[in-house]
Amino acid sequence: MRSIYLDHAATTACDPRVLEAMRPFFFEQSGNASSPHRQGRQARRAVEEAREILAAFIGTAPVEIIFTSGASESNNHAIFSTARALKTKGKHIIASAIEHHSVLEPLHQLEQDGFQVSYVKPKADGIVAFEDIKSLRRPDTILVCLQHANNEIGTLQPVEEAGRLCREQGIYFLVDATQTIGHIPVNVKDIPCDFLSLSAHKFYGPQGVGALYVRQGIKCPAFILGGDQERGRRAGTHNTTGIVGLGEAIKLCRAQMPEETQQEVKFRDEIIDFVLKEIPGGVLNGHPQKRLPNNAHFSFPGINGEELVSALDLAGVAVSMGSACTWGKLEPSHVLKAMGLADQMALGSLRVTVGRWTASQDVTYFLEQLKIKCKNASSNS
Repeated sequence: MRSIYLDHAATTACDPRVLEAMRPFFFEQSGNASSPHRQGRQARRAVEEAREILAAFIGTAPVEIIFTSGASESNNHAIFSTARALKTKGKHIIASAIEHHSVLEPLHQLEQDGFQVSYVKPKADGIVAFEDIKSLRRPDTILVCLQHANNEIGTLQPVEEAGRLCREQGIYFLVDATQTIGHIPVNVKDIPCDFLSLSAHKFYGPQGVGALYVRQGIKCPAFILGGDQERGRRAGTHNTTGIVGLGEAIKLCRAQMPEETQQEVKFRDEIIDFVLKEIPGGVLNGHPQKRLPNNAHFSFPGINGEELVSALDLAGVAVSMGSACTWGKLEPSHVLKAMGLADQMALGSLRVTVGRWTASQDVTYFLEQLKIKCKNASSNS
C-alpha cells in the first residue's frame, strides 16, 4: 500500500543526516556533558556547538538559549517562571484564544491561583488583531503570549507589532515559534520577544528536545530544580544526542529553507486551488496568503473530519484534523470555534501539511483520494 505523509505540522521525520550526526553520541562519545573527563568534555563541546548554531540562526547570543525537552516544557517554563517572578508587580496576562494547549493549560492553572487572563479571539481569517491586544493591556499586565503561527490553521500572527508594544510597556512577551522555526525566517532582532519556544521534531530533528530563548536581563527563575545545568535555569542531564540532532537539523534548514519554502508553497497552493474548485462546499480556514508555506486547512460541510482522516489513512495518506495533542477529543477545535465556525464545520476539518520529501505524485494521489472520499462521505450523509 502507498504511504504518503502529509502531517508535518504534527511531527517531521528525522533527517538521515541528523541521525548520522547524532550516532557517535549514543556510544563512542556518550559521556555526560557535566562530567570532567574526556568523554564528558566532548559531550559538552557538542552541546555548546549546537547552542551556538541555534543562537546564530535566530539572531541571538548562545547565553540566551536554554535546552529543554521541547516547546511544551519551554512554554510552561516561560509562563510559570514569569508568574512567579512578577506576581508582586501584577497578575494579569494576555493571550490569544488560539494558542497551543501547552500555553493555554498553564494559563488555566494560573487562573485557579488568582491570576487574570484576557483571551483575544482572532478575526474570521484566523489572525489576531494587534489593536485587540493593545486595548487589553493594563498597568498590572506582566505577560503577553502570542504564537508566531497557529499550529492548526497555519496563520501568521502580528508578533513584531505585539513585541514592540510589550517592549515599550515593560511587559514580558512569549512567542511560540514551534511551527515557524526552520520553515520561515525567525529572528529575535525582528521579533522583540523575551521568550521564544521551539521543538526540534518540527524541523526534521529528533523528538524529545527543544529550546527556550530567554532574553538576557529578564527575571526567569528555574523551572526544573536539581543540578546547575543550563546556568542553573534547567536542571537535568543534558540530552546530548538530541541537542546535537537539533543543531544539525538547524544547519540543514539554514542551507535548504529558501528552496524548500518555494516548493512547499507550490504544493500548498495546488492543494488549496484544487479543494476550492473540485470539492463542493470546501472552505479554506485561515488567511489565504498570511500562512505557513506548507499548511492548508479546510472544512467540509456535512462531512465528519475523523471519518475522513480515517478513510484517507486506509488509502495510505496520513493527514489530520488539527493538533495531534488533542486527537480523540469529541469537541470541536478551540481554534476553529474561536474563529466563529459552527460546530458542524469545525468537526468537518482537515489539515494538510507538506514537507521536505513530499513529491508531486504524492500531492496528485492525495487530491484524487480526497475527492473520492469526500464524494463518498457526502453520499452517505
